[in-house]
Amino acid sequence: MSPETQSSGMDVSYTFAGVLLDFDGTIIDSTEAIVENWKRIGNELGIDHEEILRTSHGRRSIDVLQQLDPAKANWEYVSKMESQIPTLSKTPAVEIPGARNLLESLTKLHIPHAIVTSGTKALLNGWLNVLQLPHPQHVTVAEDVTLGKPDPEGYRKGKEKILASRENGDEGSKDVLVVEDAPAGIRAGKAANCKVLAVATTHSVEALKEAGADWVVRDLRFVGVERCDGGFRVGLSGLL
Repeated sequence: MSPETQSSGMDVSYTFAGVLLDFDGTIIDSTEAIVENWKRIGNELGIDHEEILRTSHGRRSIDVLQQLDPAKANWEYVSKMESQIPTLSKTPAVEIPGARNLLESLTKLHIPHAIVTSGTKALLNGWLNVLQLPHPQHVTVAEDVTLGKPDPEGYRKGKEKILASRENGDEGSKDVLVVEDAPAGIRAGKAANCKVLAVATTHSVEALKEAGADWVVRDLRFVGVERCDGGFRVGLSGLL
């Protein structure tokens, strides 16, 4: 996979079969809502929520609860808890700059794409509906995997869905792009044999590069997509 120069202001462009997008921190920023949620859970469990927040980012709630209170580490409890986050939050989630445009472009151009998130299906659908963002072609959510990030299972399953959705006889690129904001997700994407684009929305550029990101941009305003022979082309500008 070699880079190609773009004439539309992009620094470089690459051809892929499809794209896998992390959700929180990559498509939306629900930091305040998540803090409120863990405050509620911390009060319920008698645990300082700051202790929970130190290790919870990018991880499945069921894995966090397994360490805090194994009795609550079940999908019934977790799904109910996460389904309430979009509606109970005093501070709604906000879109990462460029996210809506990217999702709309992927949908409009029929580019194979999926959201791969550590959140439950209830949480993902809740935020997509509240923010009225386009629903992706495919999803891989917390309930779909045995192990959460940094384990590559979620991205491997997402990659299988992308490659399976390609048109019969398509001999184009078999490379799949992962878009992530967190080191654990970057490591998961790399372990799934994907190229990884990191957005510096929640972590330092240094931390993202150290985790193995192939490219780093500030946010999704610096990412453009277009259809091409053999897949789709993603153009990147403002590389960090």
